[in-house]
Amino acid sequence: MRNQGLKVLTMLLLTALVLMGCSQRSGTGGQAQPSESSATPSASAAPSQTDSPSPSKPDAGSGEKIKLTVYSTIGELKNQEMMKSIGDAFTKENPNISVEFQFPGAEYENILKVKMAANDLPDVFDTHGWAVIRYGNYLADLRDEAWAPNLTDTIKPVVTDKEGKVEALVLSEAKDGISYNAEILERYGIQPPTTFDELMAAADKIKTESKGQVTPFFMSGIDNGMIGGFLDLYSTSMYISPQQNQASKLLDGTFDWNNWTPLASKLLDMQKKGYINKDALTAKYTDLPKRFAQGKVAFVFGAPSFADEVYKTNPDAKIGIMPLTTMVEGDAPTFSGGERYTMGAWKDGKHLAEAKKLIAFFAKPENMTTIANATKLPPGLKDIPSQHEFASYYEQFKDIRVFPYFDRVYLPNGMWDVMCKTGTSLVSGQTTPAQFADKMKQEYERLRKQQA
Repeated sequence: MRNQGLKVLTMLLLTALVLMGCSQRSGTGGQAQPSESSATPSASAAPSQTDSPSPSKPDAGSGEKIKLTVYSTIGELKNQEMMKSIGDAFTKENPNISVEFQFPGAEYENILKVKMAANDLPDVFDTHGWAVIRYGNYLADLRDEAWAPNLTDTIKPVVTDKEGKVEALVLSEAKDGISYNAEILERYGIQPPTTFDELMAAADKIKTESKGQVTPFFMSGIDNGMIGGFLDLYSTSMYISPQQNQASKLLDGTFDWNNWTPLASKLLDMQKKGYINKDALTAKYTDLPKRFAQGKVAFVFGAPSFADEVYKTNPDAKIGIMPLTTMVEGDAPTFSGGERYTMGAWKDGKHLAEAKKLIAFFAKPENMTTIANATKLPPGLKDIPSQHEFASYYEQFKDIRVFPYFDRVYLPNGMWDVMCKTGTSLVSGQTTPAQFADKMKQEYERLRKQQA
């Protein structure tokens, strides 16, 4: 019996010790501040339990332990590591503040929508083209930050609302026009076109003189954003950038969708004349880099985000960038885009001051240069030096007008998918230009009413 009593007593003591251990860890997030590589938050991004120092370790630091969560749309692994390295440098200067990056990829937009609905956003997040329209009510005003006056003239209006509120630091600007194979244009004596007619003349020359060995334009029906991208870019050239334009009618719902037929007809003509790759309906975006590297593609609508993959096949490839050609006589070339990668601060975040401090750190010229060289995109701040193969083009075209992506401003949410799918159907021959216009009208009116 005595032995049994001792066993019971021992078990009670052990249980007490375990409970004491649990209570010491409660509210501290574990032991001392963990390294960021050892923790990955869930999609709900619940507030960290390490926001205050552990009461059991009063000498763990000179101030409150804070973890900032940053969500970014950057997809390339090397660029994700670049962002983390700048975050590590910030923590080195601010030991009480750790930075945890999340790169949700294709799910980014859906995750952020859920977080908006729950009013539980990351401390800092990428606005991916929607700083004012979608996220404006959730973002802190950054107009008084030291870097704000240095936003470039092309990007400042994009991230500034009507009251002058600056929504985000733009790390990289999007300037989408046309990427081209410089060697092919040189071989056939073609200067970068400035009008759509010149572009089509160049396409015909390349197709004819190469005897069909070079495809003027590459598109993919599998990754149909390439077809939708053409339509989105040239919607700006046709309906928005000319002095006499349709902008107000698209915004107030009075646009005559019969005017869409000519744009759809131009895309269909390109396909019928053999200017687009014959396997457009089955080709994938991933097929583009190799063909471009082999000199089989002349032009690509959009930014040269495929460049690094091209260099893997042909390190000596020469890729050029040009603004989007005009579609209407008397107009001037343009870029479409605005914000590509940004950092905005959640206005209701518990650590807003620290979030602004982090953003200011990323805005340092040396860090902006690092970002520009890694992403190969123009920085969103003035006087930031960069050295990459496209820097000279961005400098050359720095004064070209930049318009927001057409669908983000002038179409109700959901129309991008309609453009991509119906555009692909047009190229396949299943839809006529007039039917395309009818489909755009129906969906525009339906979605506009739904979102009113």
